[in-house]
Amino acid sequence: MDPIAHALSVNRRAFLTQSAYGLGGLAFACLQSRLGAAPGVVGRPPGWNGALAAPHFPVKAKRVIFLCMAGGPSQFETFDWKPKLKELHGQPFPESFTAGQQLAQLQNTELKARGAFTGFARHGRSGIEISELFPELGTVADDLCVIRSMQTEQINHDTAHAFMNTGSIIKGRPSMGSWLLYGLGAESQDLPGFIVLTSQGKLGLQPISARQWSSGVLPSRFQGIQFQSRGEAVHYIGNPEGVCQSTQRQVVEEIRRLNGLLGEEVRDPEVATRIAQYEMAFRMQASVPELTNFSGESPATLEQYGIKEPGDGSYASNCLLARRLAERGVRMIQLYHRAWDHHSELERGMRSGASEVDRPTAALIKDLKQRGMLEDTLILWGGEFGRTPMGQGTGRDHHILSFSVFMAGGGVKGGMSYGATDELGYRAVENVVNVHDLHATMLALLGIDHRRLNTKFQGLDVRLTGVAGEVVKDLIA
Repeated sequence: MDPIAHALSVNRRAFLTQSAYGLGGLAFACLQSRLGAAPGVVGRPPGWNGALAAPHFPVKAKRVIFLCMAGGPSQFETFDWKPKLKELHGQPFPESFTAGQQLAQLQNTELKARGAFTGFARHGRSGIEISELFPELGTVADDLCVIRSMQTEQINHDTAHAFMNTGSIIKGRPSMGSWLLYGLGAESQDLPGFIVLTSQGKLGLQPISARQWSSGVLPSRFQGIQFQSRGEAVHYIGNPEGVCQSTQRQVVEEIRRLNGLLGEEVRDPEVATRIAQYEMAFRMQASVPELTNFSGESPATLEQYGIKEPGDGSYASNCLLARRLAERGVRMIQLYHRAWDHHSELERGMRSGASEVDRPTAALIKDLKQRGMLEDTLILWGGEFGRTPMGQGTGRDHHILSFSVFMAGGGVKGGMSYGATDELGYRAVENVVNVHDLHATMLALLGIDHRRLNTKFQGLDVRLTGVAGEVVKDLIA
C-alpha cells in the first residue's frame, strides 16, 4: 500500500476503533490483578482478597452493619437532650441562631421553638442520656458511642442519603459497601459480600432508591444486592421442575466457557462480573434457604428481638437476619427502616418508630456481644440528617447543622458521648464531625487509610471521602 495513502487512512476515528480493545484489555488486566492477587502475597491476612494487598492500620472491624433510619430521626427525641429548648417551647425562636441560614421548608415563616415531648434518663456506668422512647437501648448504653455533633451538607432526602452512603451527591459514585467490598474482598464465597434489607414503619415513609447501594464507577460485582424482607429472600432461588443440580452445574460451566471467550475478545470487566455472578447464583441456591431458615433459632432469641413471625418483613426480623449474615462473612449489611420523615405528627411518628427499632437494635448488639462478634463488627445507627429545633406544624423540618448517630463494637469506644450542640441544639459547636470524617473513621477501624482507597475514573482519583475527611481518633478504642 502506498505509504501516503496508508497515513491518510489512519484518521482519529480509525485509531480509536482499532485501539479500543487493546486499551480495554490493559484496563481489564490491571483490574484483575488488583482484585485477584495471589493469596500468598506477603502480609496479606487470610481472606484479604480485595484491591488492598495489606491493611494500612490495625484491623479492628471486619464487617459493618449500617442501620439506616431513613427519613432523619429527630435528635431531640433520641440522644440530644436540650432542657433550654423545652423551656422555650412555643415561643419565638431566637433570630440570632437562624439569620441567613439555609432552611428546607421553614423559609420566610414564623419560627417557634419546639422542645422535646419526651423525657431523658441516664443509663449505664457511663451515664449516657437517652430518650425515654428507647429504654432497651439504655440497657446497652455502655456499648454505645453516641456522636451528638454530626453535620451534613445536603438538606433534601435523596441527596442527603447519597451523601451519607457515597460521600457525594454526584450520581455514579460508589456506595460505602461497594468500597468495602472492592478494597477488602469478600469472606463468604456462598453469599454476596454486600447485602441490603428494607423495612417500613407506620408513618414517615420516606422513599429510598437503589442508587444508595450502587457500585457506581466500580464494576457492578461490587454493588449491594437487595434481599426481599418478606417471603423468599431471593426470587427464583430454586431450580425449575425437572432440572437437577448436576444439570444446572453443566449449564453454569458452559455459560462460563462462553463468557470466558467473550471476555477474551472484548476485555470488558462486566463480563468478569457476569461470570462471577453466575457462579454466585449457583452457590446461593444452597446457601440462601439455609440462611433464611430461622427454625434453629431458640424461642428465647426470637423473643429477645421481638419477632412475632420470622421473615415477616419487619425490622426485627431483618436485625436477626443481619446477625446471621454477619456470621456467614458478609462484609457490609445495610438495614433501611423507613419511618422517620416527621414533618407532621412528630409525637405519634417518633413513638411508633422507636417502638419498632428500639428492642431489635439492642437485641442485635447483645446477641453479637454474646457470640464474641461485637468486637469485630461495627454497627452504625442513624439517619441522613437531623430535625430542626423549631416546629413545623405538629412536626419538625430537615436540619443539617446538627444531628446524632451512634456506633457500637468494631473498635470504637463504648459508653461515651462525643461532641455537643449549642444550648438550643441548632448547631454542632464542639468536636464537630461531618460525614466525610465519619467515613474516614469507619474505614480506619476496618484497617483502611481513606486517602489510599481509590479508583481512577476519567483521569481522576475517586474516593469515598473525596478530598476531605479526618479520622476522629477520639472515637477509636
